[in-house]
Amino acid sequence: MSSAKPGQRVRGSSSGRPIMALLDLLGRRWSLRVLWELHQAPANFRELQSRCEGLSPSVLNTRLSELRDARLLDNGERGYQLSPLGVELIDKFLPLTLWAEHWASNLEVPTEN
Repeated sequence: MSSAKPGQRVRGSSSGRPIMALLDLLGRRWSLRVLWELHQAPANFRELQSRCEGLSPSVLNTRLSELRDARLLDNGERGYQLSPLGVELIDKFLPLTLWAEHWASNLEVPTEN
């Protein structure tokens, strides 16, 4: 699968709209997990693979390549790290994380006494 880029046809959309390209990229297996792990701390390839239990080296390599092409990751002194755009993206997700916690608490089934 090619890299998702604005202006190009992506899975589920032929419009080329930037939001559709972003959602395609983030919807790929392990993309969000890799970003989330690197939000916690930079990591080299092996450490990142270890943090993402069950992630094969070939898939990790593909995701790292796609996320670098999208300019969401950089190679730093301590390994892979979020780029300034990657940090900005994760910052945009933090309110969604809070909402997801609220949503989950509303789905909990009350126990009967």
